[in-house]
Amino acid sequence: MQEPLRSVSDFKAAYERAPCGLFTAKAGGKIVQVNRTFCEWLGFPASELVGQRTFLDLLTTGGKIFLQTHLAPLLQVQRSVAEVKLDMRRRDGAVVPMMVNVCRVTEGGIALDEFAVMVMGDRHKYERELVAARGRSDEALKGKETAELALKLADRRKDEFLATLAHELRNPFSAMRSAIDLLSRQQPLTADALWPLEMLDRQLAQAARLADDLLDVSRIGEGKIEIKKMPVEIGAIIREVVESTRARQAACESSHDFDVHLPHGRIQLLADPVRLAQIVQNLLNNAFRYTPSGGKIVLSATRHGDNVVMSVRDTGIGISQEDLTTIFTMFAQAPSGHGRSKGGLGIGLALVRALVQLHDGQLTAASQGPGKGSEFEVRLPALPAGDSSLAAAMTSPAANQTLSAPAEERRVLVVDDSEDAAASLALLLQAEGHEVETANCGLDALRVEAAFHPEAVILDLGLPDIDGKEVAAKIRSRRGSRVTLIALTGWQADAAVKPDAQLEPDESPFDAYFVKPANVDELLAELRGIKKSAVDPPT
Repeated sequence: MQEPLRSVSDFKAAYERAPCGLFTAKAGGKIVQVNRTFCEWLGFPASELVGQRTFLDLLTTGGKIFLQTHLAPLLQVQRSVAEVKLDMRRRDGAVVPMMVNVCRVTEGGIALDEFAVMVMGDRHKYERELVAARGRSDEALKGKETAELALKLADRRKDEFLATLAHELRNPFSAMRSAIDLLSRQQPLTADALWPLEMLDRQLAQAARLADDLLDVSRIGEGKIEIKKMPVEIGAIIREVVESTRARQAACESSHDFDVHLPHGRIQLLADPVRLAQIVQNLLNNAFRYTPSGGKIVLSATRHGDNVVMSVRDTGIGISQEDLTTIFTMFAQAPSGHGRSKGGLGIGLALVRALVQLHDGQLTAASQGPGKGSEFEVRLPALPAGDSSLAAAMTSPAANQTLSAPAEERRVLVVDDSEDAAASLALLLQAEGHEVETANCGLDALRVEAAFHPEAVILDLGLPDIDGKEVAAKIRSRRGSRVTLIALTGWQADAAVKPDAQLEPDESPFDAYFVKPANVDELLAELRGIKKSAVDPPT
């Protein structure tokens, strides 16, 4: 039995005396390595090939054309090409038909093409195979186009599935939200009852945020997300997010060291305040998730030239160099062995990057490696410093909040195809002193409305028989301004976006829009805002 090769020199000798020509070239560039067999076939010394000539230089005119129009594109797509016949030219000018096999590899970040060639003995066979190779090339290109179409279709179906999933989750969320709010209003609450209610409230809020992220991801993929830019002050946005984050961390008894560094002056930019807050919140969520208890998280913002630079830095588990290349990919999560299997759907950072790009900004991630923490930096275009004309637009929404007025009894019709959602919201409204009727489809809604004459109709848009907008239009045509129509939708991530983008604001039958699960305090405030003149009592 032949002894195995024992050293590098043995491998080199085997490479040199291989029965086929072997050589390596940079992709589209010079030859970097060649064996003795290939040199002998073409009559070149290795010194005249390595670093001196390209594969293209060794081909005949016909071979060059075939390489540029067929072999090179096919290699780019498939990364390897087998049994292609090409005419190569010897040093003395003689033509040598060759059977060529090539594969593309990457070493040290450099693309290399590794060739193995054999001399062809039958020129006519070569020409016939050349035609066949061209046919295979055309088929491969067609296959690539087919694969790309299939990939786009799969991606579109994925977006549709995510949007549908997020929508369907909102019905049970809506019922649970109403039930939690109803129980929270029962007094007195014992400590044993308060803790599970607070836990349910936190978990439902987290589930609703995940559904929002899913819906945002699908809408971004379809190009349907709306960015409503207005002058905002970065410090005001960050302070609001930090306040809610500290409250959640306190409720979870978090032991993280959380610092916030804001500039002394105002930094203004044109941005969607809701989406900007979402960017900050998702980055903080990511930092808290992957930083162990006792770790440090620092949120900072400053002005750097013409940009607002915001940074979230942590001392958490860090990110490997390999994972840094995919950290912003949809649903990408590092393997559990890297310590990043901490839950979530793997969409938060992808969503942040998409929202930053919609604001004409940049998002970068940096880490020294596993166990060494990480930093995410957002750069957004800033408005010119000292533009006092924007001051009026920079006020925080929190500054305009007022105490809620006492509730007045209203007649309210709740329409939802989910019986649990309708019943739980009805119980909550009744607990607030309102007279409530329910319906679970469009036809029942019209029938009950005609008999009940509600002052307000809270209407789910996704009804099984008649579209919610059609029901609203019928009620509006019959009652005019004497009824307040409130839309509930599971399709929008932002209540400020009207459900039907085809309708102009003055054409919409609705007075207000709420996303499931609706904020109960805001919904009650909407009912309190109904004017007495708009009421027509039942006859």
